[in-house]
Amino acid sequence: MIELKKKDIPKIVIIDDEPDILYTIKEICVYGGWKVTTASNGKQGHELCRIIKPNLAIVDYHMPDWDGITTVKRIRQLDNALSILVLTVDERQETAEKFITAGATDFAIKPIKSPDLISRIKMNLKINDIQQKYIKEKHQVYIDKGISPATLSIICDYFREQGEGLTIDEITIGINLAYQTVHRYIQYLIEEKRIEIVPIYGQLGRPKNKYKLL
Repeated sequence: MIELKKKDIPKIVIIDDEPDILYTIKEICVYGGWKVTTASNGKQGHELCRIIKPNLAIVDYHMPDWDGITTVKRIRQLDNALSILVLTVDERQETAEKFITAGATDFAIKPIKSPDLISRIKMNLKINDIQQKYIKEKHQVYIDKGISPATLSIICDYFREQGEGLTIDEITIGINLAYQTVHRYIQYLIEEKRIEIVPIYGQLGRPKNKYKLL
């Protein structure tokens, strides 16, 4: 195993007003081998992000003073490459849309198991790495309404690797991004006429859709 130099260890800022959750997520991140700093509110977290310049910010939705959406907006203004993972119990797609528009990269629905959170963090650090490369190469960093080419390329590459139609659930499991995140990117690809919808019939309830890259 190659040992990372200190400067190469990804930096994570965790922002949550609940001490128990803050402590638990910090311990998970330390176990994952990342350098961690914590903040108990959005303003403090924003200031830490300005000073530390982390690779990932983990932001709680419901906080006093600055809520999650305000905190995400302010942090996004600091850094276009930074990945922002939102923690929330709210699974509604309309909430996800607000956060993605504000600049969030992905979501973790509470409660989340340690292995799942570690996988989600690894994927968001990968997105950060790709975003940093786009900035260095002076490529477009955001396409439209929070849609990043880094996340888009990961989803499109997964379609190509599988070579067949996929449901949102299958993509979610395959690349370790939240259902809400994948749903927003699928909608974008539909709007851009880059994927086709393949309905699946013969099941109880409403038919699910598979999506295939054109």
